[in-house]
Amino acid sequence: MEVILREDVDKLGNRGSVIKVADGYARNFLLPKKLAVPASASNKKIVEQEREAFLRREAKAKDDAADLGKLIGTLTLTFKHKVGENDQLFGSVTAKDIAEALEKQNFHIDRRKVLLDEPIKTLGEHTVQLRLHREVTTPVTVSVEKE
Repeated sequence: MEVILREDVDKLGNRGSVIKVADGYARNFLLPKKLAVPASASNKKIVEQEREAFLRREAKAKDDAADLGKLIGTLTLTFKHKVGENDQLFGSVTAKDIAEALEKQNFHIDRRKVLLDEPIKTLGEHTVQLRLHREVTTPVTVSVEKE
């Protein structure tokens, strides 16, 4: 059965592409979840219009994220923590802490957008990446100091 994808589907195709799939896969998975529509002339026109609208929204969101990235890129977030012997931190600076510090400066960033492999446990300056959009990441400087 030929279907037109309405959304990006992993290992299958991108939005707007016409693909041939098994009848059962289309009937039981793609069509009920509204991930695809049957391939017909009228559906092709509708999906093409949806794709163009999506691309316009996506371009605007990407531009907004790039502008926000320029503003955030100049910031330095400072955290003061208690330290023990050998300047070892009690606790750590996590993605949640960074998101809250950005929130205090009126930047609403979800903690899941903070790309931090593991919490920061040492003093000094660290560069942390923020994923503002699928294609836009920006660095922010995090400074950890003694209390």
